[in-house]
Amino acid sequence: MRLAIISHTEHFLRDGQVVGWSPTVTEINHLANDFDEIWHLAVLHQEAAPPSALPYTSERIHFVPLRPFGGPRIFDKLGTLWQAPEVIRKVREVLRKVDVWQFRAPTGIGVFLIPWLSLFNRQPGWFKYAGNWAQENPPLGYRVQRFWLQYLQQRKVTINGRWPNQPAHCLSFENPCLTEEDRSRGLKVTAGKSYTAPYRLCFVGRLETAKGVGRILEALQGFPHPDLIEMVHFVGDGPERHRFEQLAQDAKVPVKFHGFLPREKVFDLYKECHFFLLPSVSEGFPKVLAEAANFGCIPLVSDVSSIPHYIHEGQNGFLWKREEDFKASFNRLFHFSQDQLKTMALEGYQLGALFTFERYGQRIKKEILHA
Repeated sequence: MRLAIISHTEHFLRDGQVVGWSPTVTEINHLANDFDEIWHLAVLHQEAAPPSALPYTSERIHFVPLRPFGGPRIFDKLGTLWQAPEVIRKVREVLRKVDVWQFRAPTGIGVFLIPWLSLFNRQPGWFKYAGNWAQENPPLGYRVQRFWLQYLQQRKVTINGRWPNQPAHCLSFENPCLTEEDRSRGLKVTAGKSYTAPYRLCFVGRLETAKGVGRILEALQGFPHPDLIEMVHFVGDGPERHRFEQLAQDAKVPVKFHGFLPREKVFDLYKECHFFLLPSVSEGFPKVLAEAANFGCIPLVSDVSSIPHYIHEGQNGFLWKREEDFKASFNRLFHFSQDQLKTMALEGYQLGALFTFERYGQRIKKEILHA
């Protein structure tokens, strides 16, 4: 069976080789085990590739470049619509080569491609909505896409979390990020990790206010027991990085900004750390959370979207309620005994079983393709 994937995943050229955003590329590399050929239509940028970008590992995966689209300005959004004829033409060409397709939303081109795929294409296919399915005030484009997927078409839609009055064609699916080998390594790491001070903490994601980087730094500035923290690591990059580095100078504990890191380097960091921090204001379900928990990092994360469906306060992690002061949530991490933290970490490790590529592939076959 041949599959087409249509997405907004960022791709780049590195020494003449196409590389892309590592979580999506890794997922597609594993999907190649379940399909004869895969065509991936996604954007190709001209700037240098970040170190975290990965190549495809199979010659049966074919990349079809789209011009970059979207942006914060009204002009950028109108430009996305201006590209519609070219995008639809490329999509039509690829769909002639495949048996089934997957469209990954929300994304700028989804405003016109979701209706087009729903009304003018009869091939089998499904939609993957990777954003916050229950977001109360999403951007207009996201709201339009979510409404269409819920009420104006009947193809399968995979979503994060389980929600009241969820339509039957909307399937709760975990986004994969771990191999069975990762699970075995994670068990050894978690079982052997000692949860005693001084602790090591990490954040992995885009360095921006919405992800909660500023909240973490503010908590560190006022932290009353700096001797309990050995290091706080920030992995990722973003336009606000310089400002955050300036704020970090006032922290009472050591802070290190790594920039982008390859996947295995991030996993090595998880192995060393005791806590994972992500006090963001909006998420679907962040893969980094499942990855960190797999290697024994106890999460302190916000209670947004589907995260509370998986992280339970005091059992396998900690939840920051957005109406509360983050500093209070942060400080209570250090009020638990080694045995209590170890128990939480082992409970958190169990979460990873839901996020394996093998389980994801089996569910696609059973619940989407065979259905």
